[in-house]
Amino acid sequence: MKKLQDKVVIITGGAGGIGGGMAKAMVKEGAIVAIVDLNEETGKAMEKELQAISPQSSFIKANLMEREKLSNIIDTVIEKYGKLDVLVNNAHASKQKLIEDTTQEDIDLSFGTGFYPTFYLMQAALPYLKETKGSIINFASGAGLEGHSTQVAYVAAKEAIRGISRVAANEWGQYGINVNVISPVADSPGVREWAKAQPEYYEKVKNNIPLGRFGDLEHDIGPVAVFLASEDSKYMTGQTLMADGGSIMLH
Repeated sequence: MKKLQDKVVIITGGAGGIGGGMAKAMVKEGAIVAIVDLNEETGKAMEKELQAISPQSSFIKANLMEREKLSNIIDTVIEKYGKLDVLVNNAHASKQKLIEDTTQEDIDLSFGTGFYPTFYLMQAALPYLKETKGSIINFASGAGLEGHSTQVAYVAAKEAIRGISRVAANEWGQYGINVNVISPVADSPGVREWAKAQPEYYEKVKNNIPLGRFGDLEHDIGPVAVFLASEDSKYMTGQTLMADGGSIMLH
């Protein structure tokens, strides 16, 4: 039996990057994955890739900033599959600016794509996760834990997500729902662009990772998500897991 056999999983921002890596890792462990993304072209391409392994997996096109429509994502999945086992809130967009240059529009983008969808999808998913004693996986960032310069809008939303994850872990533990957070360092498309633009800084950051490399999307970050979605982690909740090669060692 595979670790996620027949579990129904939603992954926001699942058309590529870390979301795509997790989706691939999960379908290989038997999951049925519904990826949610705004980009139809990449979404359809990932859907095809996933369906080669998990024929029932699917792509849902959605704009996460349309707050009033977020519950439709959950409704679509329940209508199609009849249940929900795992909600992965991965999507997030933001702009890098110094605090004094950050505008309300910048804050709204970060919270509108990251915090608010996480919160409202958690709310909408709750009745169905109660039925399956399911799992929620949210995303943090080392930028938030260390307060990286030019990341104020992103950090504010990420740390807010960590906060509500702990509250949900306390409130929903009685239903058998576990809520955990991954803080990754990964070889994402954004990191690759950054490596081209600032190769010296990229090498400096990479060299400060104790394991000496950025994580592979599917093979390093994916298995952490598989673990948190599986029965193996059912006695863990409210935790932030640092899938970052040792970049930040919590204590």
